[in-house]
Amino acid sequence: MTVARSLVLFLAAALLEIGGAWLVWQGVRENKGWIWAGAGVVALGLYGFVATLQHDAHFGRVLAAYGGVFVAGSIAWGMIADGYRPDRYDVVGALVCLAGMAVLMYAPRGT
Repeated sequence: MTVARSLVLFLAAALLEIGGAWLVWQGVRENKGWIWAGAGVVALGLYGFVATLQHDAHFGRVLAAYGGVFVAGSIAWGMIADGYRPDRYDVVGALVCLAGMAVLMYAPRGT
């Protein structure tokens, strides 16, 4: 699997998980109704499927690496969807998480 394909899968997973959680939030916390929440549950289920498409066979590694994508993606989602403005520590923290993701997934291994 190429790094590019892996990154696309991580991006798709992030959109589904963060988007799904946001839809549930909107449905429940913002009183937009159960259709929003239900759509969020479907998106969260699809996220779980997309995560299985990564080439690496180790669940823990893939999900740990995805955590870095989730952190950065959540900040980006908040900026786009909710007008959140991260400070420099949010940005640095997200970059550290993405660096960790890259080490976890793409470091050369003898296997």
